[in-house]
Amino acid sequence: MSGVGLGTPMNGFGSLADLLGLLLAAAAGALLTVVGALTENAGIADLLAGQSVFGLWEVGMGALLLYVGVYMLGYRQVWFGLRAAMSE
Repeated sequence: MSGVGLGTPMNGFGSLADLLGLLLAAAAGALLTVVGALTENAGIADLLAGQSVFGLWEVGMGALLLYVGVYMLGYRQVWFGLRAAMSE
């Protein structure tokens, strides 16, 4: 056995699956961030129009989507995943 192809990949990532996982997390984080910002905007518009209950619900859901998109996916998974891959 020559061991060809059994070494560390040349792209700096542990495997293609790790790279694909990071790309999917980045795409999901970007999508949740955009949807969260749009929801926040709609909630503020509803608050200004006088629909306080629905506006508060939209602002809360928008904040949750922004938290998940920016912090949970973008920062904790993608950023730390890229830093870990580059340090290997």
